[in-house]
Amino acid sequence: MEESGAARPVSGPLIGADTKAEPVNSSTSAVLPPFLARLALSAFLCYLTVGIPLPVLSLYVHDTLGFGDFAVGTVVGIQFAATVLTRKYAGTRSDLHGARGAVMRGLAISSLAGVCYLAAVIVPGSNWTKLLVLIAGRLILGAGESLMITGTLTWGIGLAGQSRAGRVMSWTGMAVYGALALGSPIGLAVHSRFGFGAVACTVTLLPLLAMAVIRNVERAPTRAVRQPVPFRQVVVSVLRPGGILALQGAGFGSIGAFISLYFISRNWWGAGLALSAFGGAFVLVRLLFGHLPDRLGGYRVAWVSLAVETVGQLLLWQAQGPLMALTGAAVTGLGCSLMFPALGTEVVRMAKEESRGAALGAFAAFQDVSYAVTGPIMGIVATHAGYAAIFLGGAAMAVAGAVLAYPREGTQSAQSAVAEEIAG
Repeated sequence: MEESGAARPVSGPLIGADTKAEPVNSSTSAVLPPFLARLALSAFLCYLTVGIPLPVLSLYVHDTLGFGDFAVGTVVGIQFAATVLTRKYAGTRSDLHGARGAVMRGLAISSLAGVCYLAAVIVPGSNWTKLLVLIAGRLILGAGESLMITGTLTWGIGLAGQSRAGRVMSWTGMAVYGALALGSPIGLAVHSRFGFGAVACTVTLLPLLAMAVIRNVERAPTRAVRQPVPFRQVVVSVLRPGGILALQGAGFGSIGAFISLYFISRNWWGAGLALSAFGGAFVLVRLLFGHLPDRLGGYRVAWVSLAVETVGQLLLWQAQGPLMALTGAAVTGLGCSLMFPALGTEVVRMAKEESRGAALGAFAAFQDVSYAVTGPIMGIVATHAGYAAIFLGGAAMAVAGAVLAYPREGTQSAQSAVAEEIAG
């Protein structure tokens, strides 16, 4: 179902957009507006379809099907490859036809991924056949997630106004990583008791519940774009924030793909808690400090965040036991938490309203690329250097991101501004 609303012809470049805040309504209140609460809940339910199977996929592919680390990384990472390839479509659809339709379509597609997961369990044939069916499900989920997240952000910002873009991204991100935090132990528990088929059924049903949650949320107004901005121009306009986001993503990509196998290889307890530690820390920072990007600016917050992520990855690299590794995962979550809203506010500030969906889609695609390539690459690293070396690589990527995010006013000024805002 497409969104309706007052449309008027507009055109113009993405760069040099008017950065004056749009009028905001209930989003200016300290209380979370109902529309944003429902959009965030919908994102939470849908992203459980990612969080619940994430720690289980590596075990299913490695232990049940008998494939190696490269196959594990490929199965985990290929979802994000599909997300990259559909970001342009998701952003353009949100801009031209309305964000609500993009979200609903994304949720329906995500439900189909669960059907493929179930088919991978019950389909007759070799383990290679099961692996290919599982990969098909991951590709479908990537396309659904692309439409859902891009549409949700465009929908939320359209209702809340540009001046509250950081808040919309913060709450959406909390929903996403809260789902990862809760989904990990749920997935492992369901898998250990009922098997991968039960995980697949859960993935099928959750997006349908999410559709019911947002069924009555008001539509954001849409604009008819006479001359859409070429997507290549959109990508070029977000190269700096997107590149930083991609480098930051290696940390979470490594944890998501290999943390369970890392713990098992060391005979440590708590494998199912690692993603929960990451997600819990992530959500805590969003709750307490989600306002910082809107108030301080994106690059200041991003630079400090990348420094924290680096520490977390180094703790994982040098971990001598499960508590140190869990601490490293949590510190990584602290560092990653504000990266998307911080850099996203810079993207929204540059983008015209009629190109906002395309800009956010292109920006998010950089993170998708990072997640897509991190799995296979780190799988090769693990094969030759062990699982711990993966996190040294993640730390190196975070340092490179910090170099790109270096604030013009210098690091001491950025640290002072963030510290003063946290203390105050």
